[in-house]
Amino acid sequence: MGDMNFKPILSSTQPQVEVMTSAADPTTGYRSFKLGGFEFRRDEYFARISWPARGQRVSHVMPVDAFLRAMMRDVAWGFFYGWVNFDHVVGTRNLYGKVELYGGRYYGPMKSAGLDHTETFESPAIMATFKAILSDWVNAGFDPFAAPEETGKTVYGPKNGDNLAAIDRIRVPTKRMPGLPGDSPLRSDANGFPINRQFTDVPQDEPEVKAEPGFEKELHAFNLFKYLSRSDVTWNPSVTAVCNASLACPTTEEYILPIVHGNDRVEWFVQMSDEITWEVQDKETGALRARITMKAGDVAAMPADIRHQGFSPKRSMLFVWENATPDLPKLYESGKLKPYPVEF
Repeated sequence: MGDMNFKPILSSTQPQVEVMTSAADPTTGYRSFKLGGFEFRRDEYFARISWPARGQRVSHVMPVDAFLRAMMRDVAWGFFYGWVNFDHVVGTRNLYGKVELYGGRYYGPMKSAGLDHTETFESPAIMATFKAILSDWVNAGFDPFAAPEETGKTVYGPKNGDNLAAIDRIRVPTKRMPGLPGDSPLRSDANGFPINRQFTDVPQDEPEVKAEPGFEKELHAFNLFKYLSRSDVTWNPSVTAVCNASLACPTTEEYILPIVHGNDRVEWFVQMSDEITWEVQDKETGALRARITMKAGDVAAMPADIRHQGFSPKRSMLFVWENATPDLPKLYESGKLKPYPVEF
């Protein structure tokens, strides 16, 4: 890598932003991309990311399906809260307006050998490049948001069409609660959300709401289990209640969380069904700190100084509470807030 001819093209998703890309490879049909000193190339099975360090280019290899699943979350979540580690080597850090892209920065052997590299980009620039990669590298029939059993193997092999509908899903913009007048809709067969194959036993009845006259638009309830049973994606929180900076973000999980999430605030988890095993690591070094199996009814707080990845053997429901207060990362980094919510 490093000798390809990259040319700027205007992003189709981010107005006035250019993306550096190569011509399609004559063998595989995929284009390569450049962002600052980072280069991204894929073949039939692997994504290859390289960066400059110590007068050479360091190259890192990931299975292309794992890479695309991780990048899909980064794009869909707007780089999320804190660190989105694609694996133990490559990832992004959200600076809220800008984004750090790093290779080896939080991987001890590379960091100690001086083979790590970090660059900071304006959010629209890195978003445009990531969206262009997804548009070119995701083949027809592969959905990076779906569980492995729900999507084909067409992620592998030479370029074969695209799946823009899957990667362009719009994150549900709930203002208060789904189903309220003018808010995000509830899920149903009619609007394209059938019951997931693993949730056929979930009751589909809705609560009966009787409001006093004048309060019809103020009192509202819905069946959250029904709503989640109709989720068409995995490991993608859906905002279901908003109260100032308090966000209820339940989600359905199956297989492996495609990223290793590094927290910049405390996250609260409530296991609503089945179970998830979490591997919890030190945020800076990746050293293992805990391995936790949460079963239905269990509650846990993920501290602000860790990274975590989940493993769900059966599709499960997880309630995630997020505190979206804007200055939280600075408060934790400065030490004004302890990284954990409770001191025993």
